[in-house]
Amino acid sequence: MIELLAKLLRVLNSETEPGQISLGLCFAMIIGLTPLLSFHNLLVLFLVFILRVNLAAFLMGLALFTGIAYLLDPLFHQLGLAVLASPSLEGLWTSLYQSVWWRLEHFNNSIVMGSLVFSIGLFIPTLLLLNLLIRRYRQHVLAWVQKTKIMQMFKASKLYETYKTLSTWRSG
Repeated sequence: MIELLAKLLRVLNSETEPGQISLGLCFAMIIGLTPLLSFHNLLVLFLVFILRVNLAAFLMGLALFTGIAYLLDPLFHQLGLAVLASPSLEGLWTSLYQSVWWRLEHFNNSIVMGSLVFSIGLFIPTLLLLNLLIRRYRQHVLAWVQKTKIMQMFKASKLYETYKTLSTWRSG
Protein backbone atom coordinates (compact mmCIF):
# COMPACT_ATOMS: atom_id res chain seq x y z
CA MET A 1 0.00 0.00 0.00
CA ILE A 2 2.84 2.36 0.85
CA GLU A 3 4.57 1.48 -2.44
CA LEU A 4 1.38 2.31 -4.33
CA LEU A 5 1.13 5.67 -2.56
CA ALA A 6 4.81 6.38 -3.32
CA LYS A 7 4.26 5.55 -7.01
CA LEU A 8 1.20 7.79 -7.08
CA LEU A 9 3.16 10.69 -5.60
CA ARG A 10 6.01 10.07 -8.05
CA VAL A 11 3.59 10.23 -10.98
CA LEU A 12 1.84 13.34 -9.64
CA ASN A 13 5.14 15.12 -9.02
CA SER A 14 6.62 14.18 -12.38
CA GLU A 15 6.86 16.37 -15.43
CA THR A 16 4.09 14.36 -17.08
CA GLU A 17 1.22 16.36 -18.53
CA PRO A 18 -1.86 16.15 -16.25
CA GLY A 19 -3.99 15.08 -19.21
CA GLN A 20 -1.83 11.99 -19.74
CA ILE A 21 -2.18 10.98 -16.09
CA SER A 22 -5.94 11.56 -15.96
CA LEU A 23 -6.47 9.80 -19.30
CA GLY A 24 -4.54 6.78 -18.00
CA LEU A 25 -6.69 6.69 -14.87
CA CYS A 26 -9.91 7.00 -16.89
CA PHE A 27 -8.95 4.19 -19.28
CA ALA A 28 -8.08 2.12 -16.20
CA MET A 29 -11.53 2.92 -14.85
CA ILE A 30 -13.18 1.37 -17.92
CA ILE A 31 -11.06 -1.78 -17.86
CA GLY A 32 -11.10 -2.09 -14.06
CA LEU A 33 -14.83 -1.66 -13.59
CA THR A 34 -15.88 -3.95 -16.44
CA PRO A 35 -15.22 -7.71 -16.53
CA LEU A 36 -11.70 -8.29 -17.84
CA LEU A 37 -12.52 -10.73 -20.62
CA SER A 38 -14.61 -8.34 -22.68
CA PHE A 39 -14.01 -7.29 -26.26
CA HIS A 40 -14.17 -3.57 -25.48
CA ASN A 41 -11.20 -3.95 -23.11
CA LEU A 42 -9.02 -4.87 -26.11
CA LEU A 43 -10.08 -1.63 -27.76
CA VAL A 44 -9.26 0.33 -24.59
CA LEU A 45 -5.85 -1.35 -24.32
CA PHE A 46 -5.19 -0.49 -27.95
CA LEU A 47 -6.01 3.16 -27.20
CA VAL A 48 -3.75 3.11 -24.12
CA PHE A 49 -0.81 1.99 -26.22
CA ILE A 50 -1.55 4.28 -29.17
CA LEU A 51 -2.28 7.48 -27.27
CA ARG A 52 0.21 9.19 -24.99
CA VAL A 53 -1.09 7.83 -21.72
CA ASN A 54 0.90 7.53 -18.50
CA LEU A 55 1.26 3.76 -18.07
CA ALA A 56 2.11 3.99 -14.36
CA ALA A 57 -1.13 5.87 -13.71
CA PHE A 58 -2.99 3.34 -15.87
CA LEU A 59 -1.62 0.36 -13.92
CA MET A 60 -2.26 1.97 -10.53
CA GLY A 61 -5.78 2.92 -11.59
CA LEU A 62 -6.39 -0.59 -12.86
CA ALA A 63 -5.53 -2.05 -9.44
CA LEU A 64 -7.74 0.52 -7.71
CA PHE A 65 -10.78 0.20 -9.97
CA THR A 66 -10.62 -3.60 -10.10
CA GLY A 67 -10.99 -3.64 -6.33
CA ILE A 68 -13.83 -1.13 -6.43
CA ALA A 69 -15.67 -3.11 -9.13
CA TYR A 70 -16.49 -5.98 -6.79
CA LEU A 71 -18.17 -3.58 -4.40
CA LEU A 72 -20.22 -2.02 -7.20
CA ASP A 73 -21.35 -5.25 -8.89
CA PRO A 74 -24.89 -5.09 -7.40
CA LEU A 75 -25.25 -1.56 -8.78
CA PHE A 76 -23.90 -2.67 -12.17
CA HIS A 77 -26.36 -5.57 -12.22
CA GLN A 78 -29.34 -3.28 -11.57
CA LEU A 79 -28.17 -0.71 -14.14
CA GLY A 80 -27.49 -3.42 -16.73
CA LEU A 81 -30.91 -4.98 -16.19
CA ALA A 82 -32.57 -1.60 -16.62
CA VAL A 83 -30.74 -0.95 -19.89
CA LEU A 84 -31.24 -4.45 -21.28
CA ALA A 85 -34.93 -4.61 -20.30
CA SER A 86 -35.76 -1.23 -21.79
CA PRO A 87 -38.60 -1.79 -24.28
CA SER A 88 -37.36 0.95 -26.59
CA LEU A 89 -33.98 -0.81 -27.00
CA GLU A 90 -35.33 -4.35 -27.44
CA GLY A 91 -34.98 -4.29 -31.24
CA LEU A 92 -31.40 -3.05 -30.98
CA TRP A 93 -30.39 -5.80 -28.56
CA THR A 94 -32.06 -8.46 -30.73
CA SER A 95 -30.27 -7.33 -33.89
CA LEU A 96 -26.92 -7.00 -32.11
CA TYR A 97 -27.22 -10.45 -30.56
CA GLN A 98 -27.70 -11.97 -34.00
CA SER A 99 -24.22 -10.76 -34.97
CA VAL A 100 -21.25 -12.88 -33.92
CA TRP A 101 -19.05 -9.84 -33.26
CA TRP A 102 -21.48 -8.31 -30.79
CA ARG A 103 -21.94 -11.64 -29.02
CA LEU A 104 -18.20 -11.59 -28.28
CA GLU A 105 -18.81 -8.41 -26.28
CA HIS A 106 -21.17 -10.29 -23.90
CA PHE A 107 -23.37 -7.20 -23.77
CA ASN A 108 -26.35 -9.36 -22.84
CA ASN A 109 -24.78 -9.96 -19.40
CA SER A 110 -26.29 -7.42 -17.01
CA ILE A 111 -23.03 -6.80 -15.13
CA VAL A 112 -21.07 -6.24 -18.35
CA MET A 113 -23.72 -3.85 -19.68
CA GLY A 114 -24.15 -2.01 -16.38
CA SER A 115 -20.44 -1.59 -15.72
CA LEU A 116 -19.80 -0.46 -19.30
CA VAL A 117 -22.61 2.10 -19.22
CA PHE A 118 -21.47 3.30 -15.80
CA SER A 119 -17.79 3.64 -16.74
CA ILE A 120 -18.45 5.29 -20.10
CA GLY A 121 -20.91 7.68 -18.46
CA LEU A 122 -18.28 8.69 -15.89
CA PHE A 123 -15.37 8.89 -18.35
CA ILE A 124 -15.58 12.59 -19.35
CA PRO A 125 -16.55 13.95 -15.90
CA THR A 126 -13.78 11.90 -14.25
CA LEU A 127 -11.26 13.01 -16.88
CA LEU A 128 -12.08 16.67 -16.32
CA LEU A 129 -12.17 16.35 -12.52
CA LEU A 130 -8.85 14.46 -12.32
CA ASN A 131 -7.23 16.93 -14.67
CA LEU A 132 -8.37 19.81 -12.46
CA LEU A 133 -7.31 18.05 -9.25
CA ILE A 134 -3.84 17.24 -10.59
CA ARG A 135 -3.32 20.83 -11.71
CA ARG A 136 -4.52 22.15 -8.33
CA TYR A 137 -2.30 19.68 -6.50
CA ARG A 138 0.75 20.79 -8.44
CA GLN A 139 -0.15 24.45 -8.11
CA HIS A 140 -0.87 24.51 -4.39
CA VAL A 141 0.36 21.44 -2.51
CA LEU A 142 3.52 20.75 -4.49
CA ALA A 143 4.41 24.45 -4.54
CA TRP A 144 3.96 24.60 -0.76
CA VAL A 145 6.13 21.50 -0.22
CA GLN A 146 8.85 22.99 -2.44
CA LYS A 147 8.94 26.10 -0.21
CA THR A 148 9.28 24.28 3.12
CA LYS A 149 12.59 24.49 4.96
CA ILE A 150 13.03 20.71 4.96
CA MET A 151 12.73 20.57 1.17
CA GLN A 152 15.08 23.54 0.78
CA MET A 153 17.67 21.78 2.95
CA PHE A 154 17.18 18.52 1.01
CA LYS A 155 17.67 20.31 -2.32
CA ALA A 156 20.89 21.86 -1.02
CA SER A 157 22.33 18.45 -0.02
CA LYS A 158 24.72 16.24 -1.98
CA LEU A 159 22.13 13.46 -1.90
CA TYR A 160 19.76 15.53 -4.02
CA GLU A 161 22.52 16.38 -6.50
CA THR A 162 23.32 12.67 -6.85
CA TYR A 163 19.62 11.91 -7.34
CA LYS A 164 19.32 14.56 -10.08
CA THR A 165 22.39 13.18 -11.85
CA LEU A 166 21.13 9.60 -11.72
CA SER A 167 17.63 10.57 -12.87
CA THR A 168 19.03 12.30 -15.97
CA TRP A 169 20.98 9.12 -16.82
CA ARG A 170 17.83 7.01 -16.53
CA SER A 171 15.72 9.26 -18.75
CA GLY A 172 18.41 9.66 -21.40
